[in-house]
Amino acid sequence: MSRNKAILAVTLVLVIILLVAFGAQVRKLQRQLRSSVRLIPAEPKSHQDAAENGVVGDVASSGRPEVLVKFRAGVSDEVISEIAARFNDRVQDEIEAVPGLTVIDDPDNADAPAVAAQYQTLPEVEYAEPNYEISLDQADNDKKPVGVNDPRFDQQWWLADISDKQAWTKTKGSDQIVVAVLDSGVEYTHADLVNNIWTRPASMTPYHDRDLGTVDDVHGYNAVTNDGDPMDDNGHGTNCAGIIGAECRNEVGICGVTWNIKIMPLRFLNAGGFGTTADAIEAINYAIDRKHAAVNLRVINASWGLTRRSRALEDTIRKAYEAGILFVASSGSAKNNNDATAHYPASYETGNIISVAALEKKGSLARFSNYGAKSVNLAAPGQDILTTGLGNEYEQRSGTSMAAPVVAGVAALALSARPGLSVDQLRSLLLESVDKLPDLKGKVSTGGRIHATRAVGR
Repeated sequence: MSRNKAILAVTLVLVIILLVAFGAQVRKLQRQLRSSVRLIPAEPKSHQDAAENGVVGDVASSGRPEVLVKFRAGVSDEVISEIAARFNDRVQDEIEAVPGLTVIDDPDNADAPAVAAQYQTLPEVEYAEPNYEISLDQADNDKKPVGVNDPRFDQQWWLADISDKQAWTKTKGSDQIVVAVLDSGVEYTHADLVNNIWTRPASMTPYHDRDLGTVDDVHGYNAVTNDGDPMDDNGHGTNCAGIIGAECRNEVGICGVTWNIKIMPLRFLNAGGFGTTADAIEAINYAIDRKHAAVNLRVINASWGLTRRSRALEDTIRKAYEAGILFVASSGSAKNNNDATAHYPASYETGNIISVAALEKKGSLARFSNYGAKSVNLAAPGQDILTTGLGNEYEQRSGTSMAAPVVAGVAALALSARPGLSVDQLRSLLLESVDKLPDLKGKVSTGGRIHATRAVGR
């Protein structure tokens, strides 16, 4: 009888062990399934829908690094690697511009918030956060092609609104000023852009990241594929680039806000218009590196956003401020009050950010534009803006996405007239030179629209 009891006891122990093992496998499978599903609804009909439905800024889909971890000062690279290995993770990259900021990838594709929470408990960690998804700040997804190689200057109604034509009597810009377009890349072969695209000088060594390797950055940087080809396959970055600096007097297409400029394409958004905070940070890190390598990079245009605050992105933009780079950001195209519901990066308070709302014709706030008496600084035209598009074409686009590059272009014009301005002086100049408009009172902090002529000092 005792023998039977012993056999029964052993059998029960084996059953319990098998059940525990099975439960562990089920939990692992559940984590993998959760991580393989995007934490946003099915892709909306337009990027405006994405912003208005509040899905912008969720966790990046599977296949991307899960978390961004900021280790405390004094934690060595060896210790960071050991901690990652302890969790069966790997260090993908350490961001040079922000010491201690590390991109961590979990090969098991575990739930990103859970991974971040795991790191946050460690005494060596200052903060840890999921790698959030980022989307464009455009108001619609309708492209309206117009004639190729047909001058369309008379359709650029907004140039008169910002007094750009008068500003051109003093300066048409300078090819010594570099403006980075942090977006979906730029079609750098476009006939109206090709002569105004930044090219790495032959005397400058290619970009090198100690974790990601050396990149032959001929015309900029592609953080999506970590290479030197930031060619646009979405169109949004090309739209922004044309507003800033489409070539003038070349008998082709349109004019940018500034005629003479060098545009540096920085690609971190994919063909669908989505990217991650990690890739945005990699691209900004590249821009800071090139600034330290003597590229006269003075402005970054950011026509995109997310509704979740990323401390890692904020820290990196602050490093751009310390490097003397103005950061022009769209306020968002979801009709929101940013004073109540923040929209990032426009809502960060890093000292170098200008948050831009969008205007319709005649100076009224666009129906889609975010606003904020405290958090949004000024406005610029952003509806039915004719600009460069993919395939060497032109199209009309709307959104605060189109308003931000107007301000970035005016900033470049101002710098061509006053190249010695610091980033603080440049930001103050742009805010103080606005044209006050009744419709903007209580909607943006300056109550005004960007004014190019005053900005260049005429």
